[in-house]
Amino acid sequence: MSRSYLTREGFEKSEQELTYLRTVKRKEVAKRLQDAMEDGELIENAEYEAAKNEQSFTEGRIKELEILLANAHIIDEEANLSGIVKIGSKVTIQEEGEEPETFMIVGPAEADPLDKRISHESPMGHALINHKIGDTVKVETPGGAFAVEILAIE
Repeated sequence: MSRSYLTREGFEKSEQELTYLRTVKRKEVAKRLQDAMEDGELIENAEYEAAKNEQSFTEGRIKELEILLANAHIIDEEANLSGIVKIGSKVTIQEEGEEPETFMIVGPAEADPLDKRISHESPMGHALINHKIGDTVKVETPGGAFAVEILAIE
């Protein structure tokens, strides 16, 4: 099984979500199912179908979180003393003619480009890994290739 890279914060949020789903959400869904079954004919009962779908989604998410946490590797967010981009690094880059941007390289489970958190598996993240300040890195994307310069690594 492959590792799941998570920040300490991401690990704790995932644990909290798992606890909520196991202790609160399961009970809510079970109650909805019970109520829908008591309403009579199940074949044409939209509420019953909706509750079954929600139960399926909830159980799937529980399983997903269990696997994620079982294989979690906590990213060390301390200062990057090596000066090389790795998972957990905050990297400031600049594309020619553009303003500098800072991203944190994280695992796919925590990727949120709008929050400047990119996966090490994304085209940008993958291209930046193992490079250092001053390197010009070519990023291959489905929309075409472009180059960025690494200005800072934290």
